[in-house]
Amino acid sequence: MYKRIRDLREDNDKNQTEIAKMLGMSQTGYSKYETGENDVPTQVLIKLARYYNTSVDYILGETDITKRYPTN
Repeated sequence: MYKRIRDLREDNDKNQTEIAKMLGMSQTGYSKYETGENDVPTQVLIKLARYYNTSVDYILGETDITKRYPTN
């Protein structure tokens, strides 16, 4: 999971400070998610999945399908 959130950030040409701001937290706190030092709370996983238009399952490594599609 930690590698996936870093890869998503890098693939979208964002830095840790930008993602931390979007999440309403410090860059240091966000960095600890990417390194695995801190577990990622469910609400943060949801925000990241929505931001990157992917699924929580993808972030958690349960699927390799990167894009989330509308379920209308």
